[in-house]
Amino acid sequence: MSKYVIHGGKRLEGELCIDGSKNAVLPIIAATLLSGNITYLQHCPRILDVEIMIEILKQLGCKVEWEQENLMIHTSTLQNCDISEELVKKMRSSIILLGALIGRCGEARISQPGGCQLGARPIDLHLSALKQMGVHITEQQDTIICKSSNLHGAEISLALPSVGATENIMLAATLAQGNTTIYNAAKEPEIVDLQDFLVACGANITGAGTEMIKIQGVKKLGGVNYRVIPDRIIAGTYLVAAAITRGNITLKDIRIEHLDTIIKKLEEVGCHIKASSNEVSLMAPTHLKGIELITEPYPGYPTDMQSQMMALLCTCESPSRIKENLFEARFKPAYELMKMGAKIHVEDNEAYIMPTHLMGAKVNATDLRGGAALVLAGLAAEGYSIVNQIHYIKRGYQNIVTDLSSLGAQIQEKE
Repeated sequence: MSKYVIHGGKRLEGELCIDGSKNAVLPIIAATLLSGNITYLQHCPRILDVEIMIEILKQLGCKVEWEQENLMIHTSTLQNCDISEELVKKMRSSIILLGALIGRCGEARISQPGGCQLGARPIDLHLSALKQMGVHITEQQDTIICKSSNLHGAEISLALPSVGATENIMLAATLAQGNTTIYNAAKEPEIVDLQDFLVACGANITGAGTEMIKIQGVKKLGGVNYRVIPDRIIAGTYLVAAAITRGNITLKDIRIEHLDTIIKKLEEVGCHIKASSNEVSLMAPTHLKGIELITEPYPGYPTDMQSQMMALLCTCESPSRIKENLFEARFKPAYELMKMGAKIHVEDNEAYIMPTHLMGAKVNATDLRGGAALVLAGLAAEGYSIVNQIHYIKRGYQNIVTDLSSLGAQIQEKE
C-alpha cells in the first residue's frame, strides 16, 4: 500500500489553480445518463471517485474517454440498469445513479452504497421521495430494486436538506411526467451546478441554491459541452495548509462566494486574506488564536472542512471548540492527530482542542477529509510523518503531492 512521507516545518508559498469539484462532477456524470447523447465535461478532476463512476458507466454499457482534463461520455449505448455491487461498495455517491437510471429506463438495481465511514447515513429520504414519484421499491438482502411504469412529479418535503436526496429527486424528476417541487432542498453550490448542467441539456429547473426547487418534466435532453465548477473543499484545504505552515499562497480559478464561511473562520484565527471573484490570497502570521467552530448545512461551515480546521487549531495559541452537527464519526481523525501530540478531548459531538506542538508520527487516514487533515498536520509537525491508507485521500484530491510540493512542501508518495 502506498503512503505519504512528509518532512514538516516548511512554509508554503506560491500560486495554485484549483481542480474541478468532486461533489459537483459526480452527480453531473450520473445526469449524463438522462440524455442518451454525447456530453463533454471540461475541468473534470481525475480522482479515484470519478474513475469509479466511469467504471460504473462502462459496466452499464456507456462509452467514456478522457481527453486531457476533459471527459467525453456517450450514453446512447446504455445496456442495463444493474449496477455492480463491487463498484457501489467503493463509493457512496453511486447512490445518485438511482434517480438517473429510473428517469432514463424506469428501473434500477443497486446495492447499499459504501464510501467513507462517517457514521449513519441512511438513504431513507432518497427512497421515500422516489416512492412519492411512483417508484416501486423492494429490498432483497443488501440490494435495492426500483421499478416505475409511470414516473410522475410530486410535492416532496425533505425532513433534512440532504444533498444526495435533493440530487436524486432532481435527476428522477427531469424526465418525469408533470411537475415536482422539493421543499427544504439542499442549497450547496454543487446543487446549483447540477441544475445548470441539466438546464444546459434542455431541462426545466429553477430554484437551486434556495430551499425550494421546481422541476417541470421534459420529454428529452440533448448533449452539451459543460465546465464543472472549481472544488471549494480543495481550495479550503490548501488555504488551511498555508495557515498551518504560517505561509503565503494565492489560489486561482476559484468561486469566492463558495468559500465565504471558510474564509471568515480563517480570518477569525488571525489570517490575512485578499480576494476577488476568482482568486484568493492568504498570509498567515506566526501567532494564531483558537476559535469556536460549528458545522452546518450550506451556507454554514462545511463538515467537509472540519477535520482540516481541527489540525490547524491544534497549532493555535489558545483553546478551541468544534461542534459537529452532521456526521457523528467525523472526529475519527482526532485520535490520529493525538499520535502527533495533539491535545484533543472528544465528548459526544464536540471536540475541545488545546494548544500544542505537533511532532511527526505514523498515522492512518480513515476517511477522505480526515486523511487530508493528517497531511496538513504533517506539514506543520516537527520531523517526519507517514500517512498510510492514502486511497481515501485520492478519492478527492487529484494532485495533492504535486500541488503541495509546488508550494515548497517536502512530501512524497512511496510504496
